[in-house]
Amino acid sequence: MTGTTTENPTRLKRSEWLQDHILYPTIGFGILIGLWALGGWFLAMSPETSNFTKFGLLPTLKAVPGLISSGYIAEHVWASGYRLAIGLILAILVGVPIGIAIGLSKITEQISNEPFQLLRMVSPLSWMPIVVFVFPKWDQAIIFLITVAAVWPVVYATAAGLKKVDPAWFKVSKNLGASFRQLLSEVIFPAIAFDIFTGIRLSLGIAWVVLVPAELLGVSSGLGYAIKDARETLAYDQLTAMVVVIGILGFILDSFVARMVKRYSWQRDL
Repeated sequence: MTGTTTENPTRLKRSEWLQDHILYPTIGFGILIGLWALGGWFLAMSPETSNFTKFGLLPTLKAVPGLISSGYIAEHVWASGYRLAIGLILAILVGVPIGIAIGLSKITEQISNEPFQLLRMVSPLSWMPIVVFVFPKWDQAIIFLITVAAVWPVVYATAAGLKKVDPAWFKVSKNLGASFRQLLSEVIFPAIAFDIFTGIRLSLGIAWVVLVPAELLGVSSGLGYAIKDARETLAYDQLTAMVVVIGILGFILDSFVARMVKRYSWQRDL
């Protein structure tokens, strides 16, 4: 009786995990792939759109092995990954200190609020005509656009996390003789790590969206360039394959950061 009682909750938990992590996602992806196949079938059936049948599921799947074996995908993923990584790192290095300053100082928050809100509302791609003249290389311009796009979620998530920290923690730390460096490493960063990674996750999504259109102009590598090149050469199967690659890579990156967010969550079961 005792064995049955302890075994059933375990089986129930395993069943729930399989549903949440295997069954439901599989159904969701199955529906998405089914709609894609159906759309390709409609394109093939209509004489007006028959030239675009390479957008369909089967032509795209046939194009993928060749793109992988030739190193085409790896080349452009590497170029985009480099720009994305540098832009995100710069956004974190700039955003976290600014967020801490806003969270610790009411005066800093009041002084910076209106200018930051104004800058935050400007589309990152709106800076493109300016950065072309400012930066000598397109790589630098794209990295700047990614940084501008990604910095704001980090800033405001960090500031919001710091405001939730109990002020008594700071008083106790000061009474114990902690330096500002110790306060940062022992109190502030452990307390707001969850919020910082939440901001980074939002920043990653925005940066990933900005990266592709930023690469449509001026560069000869990257996922955005690969899409433009496929469009100009009418290689629609290759174009769709690169769109799928962008989606898969974005999903993997977001899942990784989501795990980091969960790791630093104070409520581990969420």
